[in-house]
Amino acid sequence: MRGATHARWAVCAAAALAATACGGGDSGSGGSGDTGAVLSSSWGDPQNPLEPANTNEVQGGKVLDMIFRSLKKYDPETGKAEDMLAEKIDTSDSQNFTVTIKDGWTFSNGEKVTAKSFVDAWNYGASLKNNQKNAYFFGYIEGYDKTHPAEGKQSADTLSGLKVVDDRTFTVKLSQKFSTFPDTLGYPAYAPLPRAFFDDHDAWVAKPVGNGPYTVDSYTKGSQMSLRAWDGYPGPDKAQNGGVDLKVYTDNNTAYTDLMAGNLDLVDDVPAAQLKNVRNDLGDRYINTPAGIIQTLSFPFYDDAWNKAGMEKVRTGLSRAINREQITETIFQKTRTPATDWTSPVLGQDGGSKEGLCGDACDYDADAAKKLIEQGGGLPGGQVKITYNTDTGSHREWVDAVCNSINNALDNDKACVGNPIGTFADFRNQITDRKMPGPFRAGWQMDYPLIQNFLQPLYYTNASSNDGKWTNKEFDQLVDEANAETDTATAVEKFQQAEEVLRDHMGAIPLWYQSGSAGYSDRLSNVKLNPFSVPVYNEIKVG
Repeated sequence: MRGATHARWAVCAAAALAATACGGGDSGSGGSGDTGAVLSSSWGDPQNPLEPANTNEVQGGKVLDMIFRSLKKYDPETGKAEDMLAEKIDTSDSQNFTVTIKDGWTFSNGEKVTAKSFVDAWNYGASLKNNQKNAYFFGYIEGYDKTHPAEGKQSADTLSGLKVVDDRTFTVKLSQKFSTFPDTLGYPAYAPLPRAFFDDHDAWVAKPVGNGPYTVDSYTKGSQMSLRAWDGYPGPDKAQNGGVDLKVYTDNNTAYTDLMAGNLDLVDDVPAAQLKNVRNDLGDRYINTPAGIIQTLSFPFYDDAWNKAGMEKVRTGLSRAINREQITETIFQKTRTPATDWTSPVLGQDGGSKEGLCGDACDYDADAAKKLIEQGGGLPGGQVKITYNTDTGSHREWVDAVCNSINNALDNDKACVGNPIGTFADFRNQITDRKMPGPFRAGWQMDYPLIQNFLQPLYYTNASSNDGKWTNKEFDQLVDEANAETDTATAVEKFQQAEEVLRDHMGAIPLWYQSGSAGYSDRLSNVKLNPFSVPVYNEIKVG
């Protein structure tokens, strides 16, 4: 996650996701539970304020998924886009859409949710002066080139393609045909915003007001965010508990220890060091299910040392120096699967996953690795530093294992070292500020179950989550052609051709596909992870 632009073929991938239904062990229904009881869950401070159009990472996304509801909502088991606030979305030409919202929805402060709530929010998100990280989501709406030009100052404050018709109706005109545009509208960037967001922005940021099943009760950075069930929530997916305390941990091993000691109810990322013991520790209270997540290594292409002629051979050589099979077996106890493309198997073949697309570039071969790196001019500065954060995930373990693999392959115990950064927020800030000294971890959690979502946001020129600033005209052209297709099979084929360009230049190194993992206390029941590897908090029962 996050920062994808526009998904096209969500429905075609839903069947693949349904075959890997989420939830694990015997989470059970556990009876009615105590609807007033509060559960505690591990968490990490988000990088940015919790503005819907400004959050493109997992920790902040968890909160937005709890406090907002959009026109669509993604089914927690299949990932299929289903109507939430949308009563209907009509189109006769796949370019002009009329959106009718349901009556009876309000924000938690009592303000009515209207068509203007959406139009104002989208215009805010698309405006260059507001510097929203997910602005690119609005890129297909007519007028985006005026509100968010690639160069120079914006010449319009609102998108010409958005018009309010009445309290419950607005129209959307796109700059090109986009038949499944409605299926993208469950992403938090498209959430409505109350007037309080605009009238007193600082106060809203300090305590966000949304229209979802939970409200923000309090937040102390570095410590805890407390969310409480909203009794007046009008939606069909009301919270089955009294609230969630999201506790900040800078080490998920500590979170796991607290879970085992009874001081925490839910850990949504079981540390690698505990995978050998987790089934004995938790039994059926351990969840491990396929998810749309891939771990990669990105490169700082803004640094000439990594972007000069011949460096694609060095990058490919590094890929060939990584023994994915050994690392996923020894470090992750086979809870990860070696990646052979840049997407995720949960998409299925029809959705764009193509096993083996990476070819031998993802196969471990020490001799080939040394030869390629030598042909490419050697490692920049003679050493690779892999940057990662230490507060979420088990990144230290796998980065050390990757470096050991590279060092062994190159017969040089100083060829690769880890470069740890203490917090996820600091890690993200250094990435945003283009301060990466070499490869850096770049895991991706899908926004929609589409091949487009694994490619365009990450590798298209100047895309919202293209942190390494890789750029390739052939790749961009193939993505553009795929986006213009209305036939699913043809579009998928075009995207796969773009993926082959990514492979040939090794724009990023795919490492492994990830499953969602979680462990929970015996206070909880009905615990499951959605296809995005996020706990379905509102369905959890306590007691």
